[in-house]
Amino acid sequence: MTTALERQIRSQPEELERILTSHASREQVHVAAEGLHRAHRIWIVGTGTSLHAAEIGALLLAEAGRGAVVLPAMRFVTMAPVIGPHDTIVVVTHTAETAYALAARSLAFEHAIDTIMVTRRGAGFPHTIETVDKESAETYTVSYTATLVAFAMLAQELGAETVTPDDLARIPSAVASAIEAPGIDDIPVPDRLLVFAGAGPAAITAAEGALKAREGARLAAEGFDIEYLLHGNAVPLDERDRIVTVGPPDEELLAAVRAAAAAAGVAASDVREPSELPMLLAQIPLAVRLQLLALRMAEARGQDPDTVIVGPWADAAMWAIGAPQA
Repeated sequence: MTTALERQIRSQPEELERILTSHASREQVHVAAEGLHRAHRIWIVGTGTSLHAAEIGALLLAEAGRGAVVLPAMRFVTMAPVIGPHDTIVVVTHTAETAYALAARSLAFEHAIDTIMVTRRGAGFPHTIETVDKESAETYTVSYTATLVAFAMLAQELGAETVTPDDLARIPSAVASAIEAPGIDDIPVPDRLLVFAGAGPAAITAAEGALKAREGARLAAEGFDIEYLLHGNAVPLDERDRIVTVGPPDEELLAAVRAAAAAAGVAASDVREPSELPMLLAQIPLAVRLQLLALRMAEARGQDPDTVIVGPWADAAMWAIGAPQA
């Protein structure tokens, strides 16, 4: 039986094409870009997959000359930074239900700070860029890539010369190619730990890939910046583990790490995004390749990738901690 995760992964070319060509989406992006253009400072908050999207989003906004500070939603709420009246807060939440993301929005509203949400369709909040319907699989995929496309559209609207309309138009086909030929056939389920590593923005994609493997396949996985991996984190790895380098960027250090891994008896693989998309946009189909790897490993391990948070980890009272009071 086809899982919801697989359906959502395979829906991405069509969904991303819809967002890129929808008049409603373009209007939402235009309004949000006007707000960001006026902002003295931009703060982007999120949790988990949403935080990874926020980190790539900040890099895309930087291409338009707009610096943004990225913070986990809980830290933003419980250790609130000094925010000025002319700042703008961008809240990323795939479900529009995450407690601390909603608390961040409530805190901003309480202090009359401009707030933009990037969230699911039909969430019902004003000043929102809507992405896709709420996903039925808890291993979030299409909402992640849709959020990256929304940030790319914002960057283009704000004048990023490295994010052109032609570049945006090529994203759905690059994602379709990634689904058709993900380039992951040589990566078996390791006996112990799966380690993803990349450079620059690919380090964020590595962290997202590790999260998908943990969620979907219930497999111990970690994601690293390639240099940080070398600073002690590779020390305990052995023949039970596997390193997967990801790119672009295709730095010399990635190849050197794979060679060192082989010499140390640690299996190593490499996942490339071969499209000619600019480096930041290339993270979108690259992430899809790692989503498919998580799906394949879930199937190999006999795990349900659609229902991730179960047992004591699904305690409703725990998940409500930090939510704004009605």
